[in-house]
Amino acid sequence: MKQEDIKSILIIGMAGGLAKITARLLVKKYPNIKITGVDSRSISESIQNENIEYIRMRYTRGNFEKIFRDKEFDCVYHLGRMSHADTSSLGTSEQRLDLNLMGTKRILDLCLKFSVQKVIVLSTYHVYGALSDNPVFINEDHPLRASIKHPELRDVVEMDQIATNWMWKYQSDIETVVLRPCTIVGPQIKNTMTRYLITPYAPVCADFNPMFQFIHEFDMANVLKDSIEKLPTGTYNVATDECASLKASKEILDCPTIPIPSFILSSAARLLNTGFWSFPRYLLDYIMFSCIIDNGLLKSHLGQDSFRYKTREALLLSKLD
Repeated sequence: MKQEDIKSILIIGMAGGLAKITARLLVKKYPNIKITGVDSRSISESIQNENIEYIRMRYTRGNFEKIFRDKEFDCVYHLGRMSHADTSSLGTSEQRLDLNLMGTKRILDLCLKFSVQKVIVLSTYHVYGALSDNPVFINEDHPLRASIKHPELRDVVEMDQIATNWMWKYQSDIETVVLRPCTIVGPQIKNTMTRYLITPYAPVCADFNPMFQFIHEFDMANVLKDSIEKLPTGTYNVATDECASLKASKEILDCPTIPIPSFILSSAARLLNTGFWSFPRYLLDYIMFSCIIDNGLLKSHLGQDSFRYKTREALLLSKLD
């Protein structure tokens, strides 16, 4: 897309910290645009800007169709995926599946129907899965294997597949970008891995020490902002060049750990599943096996110096409130 074509933007999932940062960067870069931020959750600490409108609504086709018809969007950010960190009970699993799978398909079809020029969908590197036979660097063509061992990740994988299949099917009609970021950290990010990293005495595997990539929330928001003009249709891994081991990351955050042999780690993790914090079963694989993604394709479009924060800075800043 060209800058002069960008007049109206929809951000889905506006209650999230990443969406708010992205909105601020977009308004700064495009001072004349109108941003509509929607969410089914209440939007606290809203940005006071005359160019940003907040709408709380249920994610139904009727509500979305009305807002698409009324606003005539040029670009749509789909940042509204319900993560497992949002799941507080088994009863929300059905809700998560409906939002992530059916909701994504509805939104994409409405983008096509109402002639949106560009769609940017936020996925996750979790779709690849943390497996013992992963290559050192995983590129965008690697099979999505997360749900093979953990059915609870099915919605994450299928949402990504819905978006990518739709992207190639309609590539001549609409530009679509699917982003698969590594672990996003920052004071406004409350994902499962961030909670695990900053939790004192969270168990680590005594006989494994996998490598991780971290991207600061500001750098991730910058990628989302630059996706409008700089990224053509395609799927992109989003990660910095640096890696850090799990135990080194916990040390940077000054969080004491409990080393536990892998054969009893699963039982220990179950004890941590409380009403205050949930330790999802799939996370066990990620604290045992590495899932390092290749960022070459992204850097070929955004340049070699795309990120402001190094790993140590990003981790330390994630502790700020």
